[in-house]
Amino acid sequence: MNDGNQETSFRGLPLTDEQDREIRHYIHTKERKGEPWDTPELEAMLADMLHPPEIIDEDAQARDDSVAAERETAEHEERADHG
Repeated sequence: MNDGNQETSFRGLPLTDEQDREIRHYIHTKERKGEPWDTPELEAMLADMLHPPEIIDEDAQARDDSVAAERETAEHEERADHG
């Protein structure tokens, strides 16, 4: 995952070169505006970069939903046959 050098990346974090540039751009923009840069927004950006949300494959999700629906239908029909 890390294309960059941890010794030179922001706070030594395992960021890709692109992520490191994004963080440094954020800091530079904040400094130019005279605003604090060590903010909850920065922490959230870093958290997303280090622990990205799970990406769900839409085809796999649709298949899983279909299998679940078929299983539910089969269970319902089985109960109706025995009831």
